[in-house]
Amino acid sequence: MAKHRSDSTRLGVLDIGSNTIHMLIVDAAPGSRPDPEASAKSTVRLMQYLKEDGSIKKSGAEAILGGVDRGMKLAEEYNVTQLLPMATSALREAPNGNKILQQIEQRIGQGVAVLSGNDEARLTFLAARRWYGWDAGRLLVLDIGGGSLEVALGSDEDPSLAMSVPAGAGRITRELLPEGMASSKALDSVRAKVREILEPIGKSYDGETNPNHAVATSKTFRSLARLAGNQVRSPGGDDTWIMTREQLDDWIPRLAAISPEQRVALPGITVERTVQIVGGGIVASEIMRRLGVEQVEICPWALREGAILRWLDQFGRTRLGF
Repeated sequence: MAKHRSDSTRLGVLDIGSNTIHMLIVDAAPGSRPDPEASAKSTVRLMQYLKEDGSIKKSGAEAILGGVDRGMKLAEEYNVTQLLPMATSALREAPNGNKILQQIEQRIGQGVAVLSGNDEARLTFLAARRWYGWDAGRLLVLDIGGGSLEVALGSDEDPSLAMSVPAGAGRITRELLPEGMASSKALDSVRAKVREILEPIGKSYDGETNPNHAVATSKTFRSLARLAGNQVRSPGGDDTWIMTREQLDDWIPRLAAISPEQRVALPGITVERTVQIVGGGIVASEIMRRLGVEQVEICPWALREGAILRWLDQFGRTRLGF
């Protein structure tokens, strides 16, 4: 274990998402890069635990609480002095989400910030802006989660456009691609339905100035880029991934034609993404198409780093400040 810096705060970011429960440990100091000390991730795939009315089954609640317990065990091991717990779309929307949140709060001993979709978009945008800097100009950020898609655009650290729609990889798979496989005709039908879901973002985006740089975050985009894209060396010396819409569209029907069990042998496709990677790919393709984006670069930082940066900007405060 790394020695705790005397001029920093040991933060634990507990991200309770639709796909995973993730604890990220960081020694955070104003002006310093928030590199992780440790992390623990529990794969939940909450969409598989939803009832018809959208409420979370008992087994789903147990999976969430188990993931929280594992994250808190790591936080205790690393002597975290400041905990930033946040929950995203799944708990935000579930009819019994508040009840589960109360159980989480009892376990961790403090409140959980339940982020709106716009909050998620803004925090993720902040992380991407800090990663790429002002030289990136007008920045477009796309983020596919398990339950929702976030889009943010702007020239500053706070985006001029920040929106969220219910088009996460897990949700689209559950509602439109339950087997994870589809024929070309079925894929066309799914694409048409996804386009309808994305249209509110498209209409708002139409009045905006086009970006100078388009980037994508999230495990879904990262997996797709490692499968379909190219790894390049950035000017700063870090490796990064670039993926074009043409490359993505070439892979989607091929992915849809093979079983989820077979996909794990492909580069970038992890076990927890095998079923929902086609749904995620369709969302990625259609949002790029609707916004006129020909390629995206994969940004290493996302929501959790954005939460850390926001906390550092408001150093000493114990809430995210929304």
